[in-house]
Formats: sequence, C-alpha cells, structure tokens
Amino acid sequence: MSSNLHIQAIVQSIKEEEQSLRSQFPILAYQNMLGVSLLMFAVLAMLLVAGFYAVSYIPAWLCIVLIAFITSISHEIEHDLIHKLYFKRNPVVHNLMMLIVWLMRPNTINPWYRRKIHLHHHKVSGTNQDLEERLVGNGIKNPALRVVSIVDGLLGLIISHRAFKREITGFRFLSIFNAGFPIATVYFGILYGFIIFHSIDGFLYDPATHPTWLIDVMKWVDFLMVVLIAPNIIRSSSLNLVTSSMHYYGGVGNLMQQTQVLNHWVFFPFQLFCFNFGNTHTIHHFLPNQPFYIRQMISGRILPVMKHHGVRFNDIKSIKQANFYSASGLQSDKDM
Repeated sequence: MSSNLHIQAIVQSIKEEEQSLRSQFPILAYQNMLGVSLLMFAVLAMLLVAGFYAVSYIPAWLCIVLIAFITSISHEIEHDLIHKLYFKRNPVVHNLMMLIVWLMRPNTINPWYRRKIHLHHHKVSGTNQDLEERLVGNGIKNPALRVVSIVDGLLGLIISHRAFKREITGFRFLSIFNAGFPIATVYFGILYGFIIFHSIDGFLYDPATHPTWLIDVMKWVDFLMVVLIAPNIIRSSSLNLVTSSMHYYGGVGNLMQQTQVLNHWVFFPFQLFCFNFGNTHTIHHFLPNQPFYIRQMISGRILPVMKHHGVRFNDIKSIKQANFYSASGLQSDKDM
C-alpha cells in the first residue's frame, strides 16, 4: 500500500469508531454543551482546590499537583476551541471560553494568536517552518537549550529568536512576545519577582527589614505561585516535553511521518499533566476536527490500526537525533 492508502485507511477507521461511539452515546451530539460543561467543571475544580489550600485544608504540594492536572483539561479545551469545535456560530460564548482557558493557563500566548500558528502547524508539521513546535523545543539539538525551551517558553524564545528569524518565513519576535500581553506578561512578572525576592531574601541577615507593603505583596505572590504559577510550570513543561518529543522534525514526507505515538512508560508521569497527549495526539493529526474526549475514548481501538498501517510507536531514537524522521528508525513494540 502507498502512504496515501495507509492514511485513508486510518482516517476511515477513526471516522467509523467516532460514528459508532456517537451512536452508543447520544449525549455526544450536544458538543457545545459538553465543551462548556467541561470547562466550567475545570474552573470550579481549580477554584475549589485553591480554596482548600487557602484555608490550609490541603498542603501546597497537593494543591500544585491537582491544579496542574486540572489545567491540562483546559489546554485540551483550548485546542478544540482553536479548531472551532464549540460555539462556532456564537462568537460571544466562543471568545469568552477562549479567554477563560487563557486565564487558567497564563504562561501561554493568547489563544487567538495561537490559532494562527497552530493551523499553520498542521500545514508544515515536521519542517523548520513549524513555529509552534519549535517554540517548545522540537528539533533543538542542544540539550541545555532544549530544556530551557521546554520549561520557560519566554527565555527559550529570547535565546532562539535569531535562529527563528533566519529560518522561519515571516517570523517576528515582537509578534510572539506581544501575543502574551497582558496575561502572560503578568505571569512572568510574578514568577521572576518570586525568584528574585526569595533569592535575595535568602542572603539577608534580617528579613524583617523589608517594608510592610513588600511583605504584603509577597504574600499574594507566594499564594499565586502555589495555586497558579507552579501548577502551570508543571503542566506546560510536561506538555512541551511530550509534544516536542513526539513530533518529528526533518525527513518528513507525508502525514504518516509527522508524529509518532509516544506512550512509553518513561513518559507516564508527564502524560498525567498533559491529558494523555502522547497517546492520542497522533489521532488528531489524521482527523483534526474531533473533540479531545472522543480521541481518548476511541484510542484503545485506533492505536492498533495505526500501528498496523505503519505509524511509529515510541521511536526513542528520533528524540536523540533532534526528532529527525529516519527511514531506518527503530521503534518499540512493547508499550502499546
């Protein structure tokens, strides 16, 4: 079979499984309501966990872990919104949902700008023109720079912007930088303010010399670090690691070669905070206009089909080669 025939077979299988699922669960027809309900659930869960921490009902570490998981749901909802899967004909509700998912994940560029680069990602995935994936470390050979890009998107952008300007058509540093204003700007201000203050505070003999207003401000900063900043560092780092590892960079000739399925046990801790992204995102590349919860529900039946038709699984070798898709690449058959 040619690559096109393999692709057609996979797409057809995905569509058939979705149709079968929808026939079993009529509630799936209410897509708008499901999307907004899931978002409201995530918002309320996030506020509830933050409230428990505020009254010392749960420790900081548990608050951080729970909110990191919750915000991974909001990322999937944003992804669906980018493809206009919810309230496409109701711009007020649609854009309100876009704003809410941005507020829940303030270390990202705004979702309206991300729509532009994400749709472009589907057209140029696997090439040096894929700005979305390159921003999070895909294709970077230097391990240190790759870690920086995965953990701190702003610092990674600052370090790599010259290379992006040379290689990516139409790249503008200020366009990306300004796409984070004002929410991401405030996020990084709080993060760097927290780091600077506590670094200096650790060397002071008498911290009581701080002015009262600064102490009051830092109480709020410390609180936001637990309920918003730190959880999103974990969420975004996990997502960036998984997505930058599963997307190929270079050597890509067709849709079959754009991504691998990454469900090796080593990545399991990170999958928890990116909503099983490595296990299901390849399905999205074959059929983009499908809600995230349906991908999760059909993945158990679709993954064997994709493997049968030649989609690679756990091609760890490619990660060591800066995500290059090699015709002789090896893959593991153990972690399906």
